[in-house]
Amino acid sequence: MAQVVVRRLEEGVKQALKARAARHGCSMEEEVRRILRRAVQEEPAAAAPGLGSRIAARFAGLGLDDEWPTWHGHEAQPMEPPQ
Repeated sequence: MAQVVVRRLEEGVKQALKARAARHGCSMEEEVRRILRRAVQEEPAAAAPGLGSRIAARFAGLGLDDEWPTWHGHEAQPMEPPQ
């Protein structure tokens, strides 16, 4: 079994854990184990969509359905000066 040491825990947090453990009829150590078990079993938060996905969602349905050309691997050409 692993051990975890928590340093610099505020006195108020320690007292709240102690009171919570007493309400649940267990030791403070067991209460902390229960809290940690619940914390790691929770569903992880979904990752926020990236910038490109957010931009695409914002402009979805505005009629920009054509394929955009891919410029990867092509050299950029300077513009011709106006005459």
